[in-house]
Amino acid sequence: MAVKIGGHGQAAILSHPEIELLFAEGLQSDRDRALFGVCLYTAARIAEACSMLTEDVYTSGGRVRASVNIRKAATKGKLATRTIPVIEDLRSLLTLWQPHAGKIYLFPGRHPGHHWRHITSDSAARCLREACQRVGIEGASTHSFRRTALTQMSNAGIPLRVIQQVSGHRTLTELQKYLEVSDAQVRGAVSALSMLSYGGKARFHELEPEFQSVRLAQSPESLKSSTIETDSPFIENKHEGLS
Repeated sequence: MAVKIGGHGQAAILSHPEIELLFAEGLQSDRDRALFGVCLYTAARIAEACSMLTEDVYTSGGRVRASVNIRKAATKGKLATRTIPVIEDLRSLLTLWQPHAGKIYLFPGRHPGHHWRHITSDSAARCLREACQRVGIEGASTHSFRRTALTQMSNAGIPLRVIQQVSGHRTLTELQKYLEVSDAQVRGAVSALSMLSYGGKARFHELEPEFQSVRLAQSPESLKSSTIETDSPFIENKHEGLS
């Protein structure tokens, strides 16, 4: 898979070690970890995560909800609202961010008075670039979290129709463009063809010891002419020497 360089190519799929490194050392604020945690653990687009409403994430008492809403108005194409269950990793990130969440938007703009604005996708992309440079990760973009999440679900054997419910793609064809196929998966797929073994194919036995191969190569006539008579004086002397 081509690495994304200068805005060209697909966003890289992040490995588990890269995710750990990015969240432990690359992203250096609770806001950034919560923002990209939303992208990773809900498979949200960056624009959807940036514009998420606080009331769709926390209860009136400030507790993280069991599931979060990605509202129709924020989705690409404004197709439908998606409701995504919150797993424990995301709950931890959102709990740490809760005291700083905006009155309206989960991730408000930097200006304290602009509670009616949310962080922009461009600002989020800049924060991620700096984080990736900090830890030496190449080819990643804000879209990497969504691609990583959907590919992980596919690799785990989740049916595409279920993944589509999470991703919000219009068709399965659109969804499949997001999913990366690894070399190991290709090898595994080809290996599965061994189940189609056919009858009547040539069989190859294991090699026999070398001296047996030489004897088998000789003709019956040559074997007969090379046979030593048992009444030879040499044989008799040899037997005497061994007794």
